[in-house]
Amino acid sequence: MNRQHDENPFDEEVVNPFSNGTAAPGAKSRIYSIANKLKGFGQHDATVDIPLDTVNDANSKERELAVLEANLNQREKEIKRREDAIARAGVVQTEEKNWPPYFPIIHHDITNEIPIHAQRMQYLAFASWLGIHLCLVFNIVAVMVAWIKGGGVKIFFLAVIYALLGSPLSYVLWYRPLYRAVRTDSSLNFWWFFLFYALHIAFCIFAAVAPPIFFNGKSLTGILPTVDAFGHSILVGVFYIVGFALFCFESILSLAIILMIFRYFRGRG
Repeated sequence: MNRQHDENPFDEEVVNPFSNGTAAPGAKSRIYSIANKLKGFGQHDATVDIPLDTVNDANSKERELAVLEANLNQREKEIKRREDAIARAGVVQTEEKNWPPYFPIIHHDITNEIPIHAQRMQYLAFASWLGIHLCLVFNIVAVMVAWIKGGGVKIFFLAVIYALLGSPLSYVLWYRPLYRAVRTDSSLNFWWFFLFYALHIAFCIFAAVAPPIFFNGKSLTGILPTVDAFGHSILVGVFYIVGFALFCFESILSLAIILMIFRYFRGRG
């Protein structure tokens, strides 16, 4: 078929890129219409690819956390197994004295030796142990003021004996057993702690009341000698009432701690 005389649709309006820029108006309008058609091409038919990297990353992180938790549990079991083996072998572990920092006399490292889930409980028990020291030291001060005001020297000596015996005995009898019980999960140390910590609570309540058994109870800053002290000297009464408040606070804190530790002991499996 002869197509020499067919009409060429592009013969009407030819745009020369090398021209001086004066194209026919019809040519420009035709170019713009073609460009607009090409501009909208494929906008409605395009597909969006949803990457699965986020889903895969979440699953991989969950697997990594599960593996990490399993490794930590395995390490804890291994450490406990070694400690039990050392204890059964009768090997004495040397514990470096590091507390207090200015004059180390005991070994104490809650952050590195106590499990994370039990550190808050151990810190509260440590606060209770420091609290009984504060109570006994302030008891010496208050009784010394009463002695100066004519209360007698015997009550002062009794207050000093309470402090000298209470500070080391509280550490040996109930705080150190609790520290070792939480660190090694020893049931024997837990029961030892419960026994002597109950005696500690009984002493705190006794000191807060201070019944007139020894020297009218004035060797302890309880409520009964506090009331009697206000009748003789306001200064002595003020010291005694502060000591009474300290023993009351120590008693309440100790009751809360023993309940917390008993729940921990029952729930550890």
